Amino acid sequence: MRIVDLPLSVIRRPLMRQTDPVKVEALMASIQAIGQQEPIEVLEVNGQYYGFSGCHRYEACLRLGIPTIRCRVRRASAQVLRLHLA
Repeated sequence: MRIVDLPLSVIRRPLMRQTDPVKVEALMASIQAIGQQEPIEVLEVNGQYYGFSGCHRYEACLRLGIPTIRCRVRRASAQVLRLHLA
């Protein structure tokens, strides 16, 4: 597992998640003040990145127009990806 800053544009979010607008706003303020403190979890499968957690942090960075997000990247097989999608 490694921690890297990835462009938001390369992270696929295959599952739609509901976000709490109040939480997103609070994270936006925090990220503006002190930066992103906790990486989101991302699976790397065949060179593609899939995000399944950190939806509020992802949305906050997206709304702030920040081009990258800190990620904890774990390589996985297509079979592991299918399990996440089930």
